[in-house]
Amino acid sequence: MTGALVIFIAVLILVVIIVAKTAVVVPQQNAYVVERLGKYAATLPAGFHVLLPFIDVIRYRHSLKETAVDIPEQVCITRDNVQVHVDGVLYLKVLDPERASYGATDYLFAIIQLAQTTLRSEIGKIELDRTFEERTHINVQVVNELDKATEPWGIKVLRYEIKNINPPQDVLAAMEKQMRAEREKRAVILTSEGERDAAINTAEGEKQQVIKASEARKQQQINEAEGAAEAIMAIATATAEGIRKVADAIQIQGGYEAVQLRVAEQYIAQFGELAKSSTTLILPASVSDVGAMIAMAMNVIGRTQAVSPATQGRSN
Repeated sequence: MTGALVIFIAVLILVVIIVAKTAVVVPQQNAYVVERLGKYAATLPAGFHVLLPFIDVIRYRHSLKETAVDIPEQVCITRDNVQVHVDGVLYLKVLDPERASYGATDYLFAIIQLAQTTLRSEIGKIELDRTFEERTHINVQVVNELDKATEPWGIKVLRYEIKNINPPQDVLAAMEKQMRAEREKRAVILTSEGERDAAINTAEGEKQQVIKASEARKQQQINEAEGAAEAIMAIATATAEGIRKVADAIQIQGGYEAVQLRVAEQYIAQFGELAKSSTTLILPASVSDVGAMIAMAMNVIGRTQAVSPATQGRSN
């Protein structure tokens, strides 16, 4: 290999190194912090950039996408002096790459430590029974405290989520026992309330049944009484009309004889019916004398006719 070739290769390598150091392509959602001679010079956004070789140096590379940071499990003491193991996840985003580069030596480490201390403080304010139902409140308080501290660093804390809250096994067993007792208590109460409501509904149904039955009987009696009254009135009216017609018939020619015939027929018919109903009869001796009975009946009719004109005269 000749000396000229060696020099050419060296120059070529130097050119490649210079191009590699000066031509920079920044990916989307990324930002590079450039220092010139040890001082902050610029923040390179996404795209192609050319730097001064050996003068400009890319010191920090930041991702502008939302980042999830795992907060390790730690022991927290509740207000009622119970130790619980709590871990979580923190979501943050770099808003200012320059302040994120120079605001803190390691902002992720600082944020994790601050999240753990804030979480211990918030857990210490509440009792164990409320730690599970106050998770949302605890998350909000941690985010608020971290957001205040990380603002000078150019970091935005978006949210914090508690993953697990693990009480000691003995406390957990006691909580499960208490929960089981509460559920059994609610079950007994609900059963008794159901039986009470069923008894009330049954009694109310029986009450309504008795009331409806009595109203039905009342209405039935009213209807029967009204029907009986109407029947009595109809029978009385028909009887009066019949008697009136009989009386009118007696007054005409041949009416008296027709009455005699009718009385005789009725007497014979009733006497025949009486003989059919029993084999043994005890009758007065005059019963067999049809003529005497007809005469007696006609005598009554005659007295009635005699009284009627007198009564009409008095009434006039």
